Amino acid sequence: MSQSGEKRTCQNCQNEFLIEPEDFSFYQKIQVPPPTWCPECRLVRRLIWRNERELYKRKCDKCEKSIISIYPEVYVFPVYCRDCWLGDQWDPTTYGQAYDLGKNFFEQWLELFHKVPLQCLFIGGMRVNSDYTNLSADNRDCYLIFGGKDNEHVYYSKNVVLCKNSLDILSGVNLELCNGNTDCEKSYRLFFSRQCENCTDSAFLYDCRNCQNCFGCTNLRNKSYCIWNEQYTREKYLKMMEEFNIGSYENLQKLSDKFSGLTERAIHKFARFINVKDSTGDNLRNARNCKNCFEIFGSGSENSKYTHWVVQNVKDSYDNYGMNMAERVYETTAIGFDQLENSDYKFDFLVKGSNRAEYSYNCTNCSDIFGCIGLRNKQCCILNKQYSKEEYEKLVLEIKSSMNEKPFTDVSGRVYQYGEFFPPEFSPFAYNETIAQEYFPLTREKAVSHGYKWKERAGRNYKIDIEAKDLPDDIKNAPDDIVGKAIGCAHQGDCNEQCTEAFKIIPDELAFYRRMNLTLPRLCPNCRHYERQKQRNPMRLWHRKCMNVGCPNEFETSYAPDRPEKVYCESCYNKEVY
Repeated sequence: MSQSGEKRTCQNCQNEFLIEPEDFSFYQKIQVPPPTWCPECRLVRRLIWRNERELYKRKCDKCEKSIISIYPEVYVFPVYCRDCWLGDQWDPTTYGQAYDLGKNFFEQWLELFHKVPLQCLFIGGMRVNSDYTNLSADNRDCYLIFGGKDNEHVYYSKNVVLCKNSLDILSGVNLELCNGNTDCEKSYRLFFSRQCENCTDSAFLYDCRNCQNCFGCTNLRNKSYCIWNEQYTREKYLKMMEEFNIGSYENLQKLSDKFSGLTERAIHKFARFINVKDSTGDNLRNARNCKNCFEIFGSGSENSKYTHWVVQNVKDSYDNYGMNMAERVYETTAIGFDQLENSDYKFDFLVKGSNRAEYSYNCTNCSDIFGCIGLRNKQCCILNKQYSKEEYEKLVLEIKSSMNEKPFTDVSGRVYQYGEFFPPEFSPFAYNETIAQEYFPLTREKAVSHGYKWKERAGRNYKIDIEAKDLPDDIKNAPDDIVGKAIGCAHQGDCNEQCTEAFKIIPDELAFYRRMNLTLPRLCPNCRHYERQKQRNPMRLWHRKCMNVGCPNEFETSYAPDRPEKVYCESCYNKEVY
């Protein structure tokens, strides 16, 4: 290995990727071999296990009551409602199986996966009148939110915290009476805006702070009564706002198009960093030595790489999506998310409050487990079978050796020895059911060619009451009986965005649109979510130079070189904006 690292060929995409010296040190420290997949392919492989928003009606396989689940009834494994799964009427260790050193580990794990009951949804804390939510906790009167905590009357949103009476939010904190925002926080009556903070009674803002009564503006600080970045008197501003009338769909589309052009011409900081040192990526806060990381919030995260969506305090970890309060973690999805100690995880999904867990799924408060599913408060278990500490340690070493001697080969010919995450074909979900499709969209043909599953569109078994094009243009003309009607999504399923083809307006939603003077939506909630997702930069980095004339600074940025925006280094950005 040279001082600059070592190049390898990804066995998935066949592209070269670099393993740097510090990477080798990390792999040696946690006793795993170097990866055979490149960082992006590793991320996709993990995301294929994360279905957030595809929900199904089915029966609990224990109490038989009707439930909402991320697993349809056609799946081979049993699915329990939350009460049954958390109850003491069943014991995951009864499904335990003795490990056969003559067989491949991954195949034995899959056998267990098809037997142990799974939880219908992943919900924590209290949930009040919020059945249609997933990967969330402590929500009240919420509908179709995915990834959220402590919200009230929030609908059709993702990754929202402490929000109230808001709709169609992507990544929002402390929002109230808001609609259509992406990456905004601490705002009130803010609509169709991106990357804004402490803004009130405004719409179509990009990268604004502490603004009130502003419309169609970018890069503003501490302003009021501005339209298209021009200052107006209060009287003139209010008169122009009446003329704009975003309660009209036709008007809204024209204003949205104009705002898109203005946003392209705005100044864009190369990355959204706050109190960040020696790090690369985007949207990082209070992070130190975090490389190629995205969406790190809270405090205390350091010495990590290829890690995404961290709540706080993650250390010495590589290749993770969705984590909190953990250290020495590698190749996991959705781990931690509690105030308990979490450490030494490898190749896990939905494991929390645990230590020294490998190749395990949905386990809580465990230690020294390998290849386990659904365990709670257990230790020294392999494939859900209990062992003494001495037996456990001896057998784990033998299993790792046998995984290298008898590797698993998937349908695409990719080889899995010890140190690889689960094969994509083991995931119960199709590619286009998961967030892999949100971040790395593929066509059906491309997904299948990579060996991924694909969910075919089901035949429509319902009647469309009104097509999107036939909805009233102005919210003032929306009739009361629009509630509950099947509205045809304007995409009509001709997109790659998990389109449901039809949607309904719920009573609180109609009341919100009327109160805020906002027109009725023309797209289903999934397609609206994808529209917001497109506003965010990809989880990729390019090496670029500051575009301010004469500035020599260079940086890693999530703005691709062929994009039209003006991308500045932090120093030049601050001089222009502040």
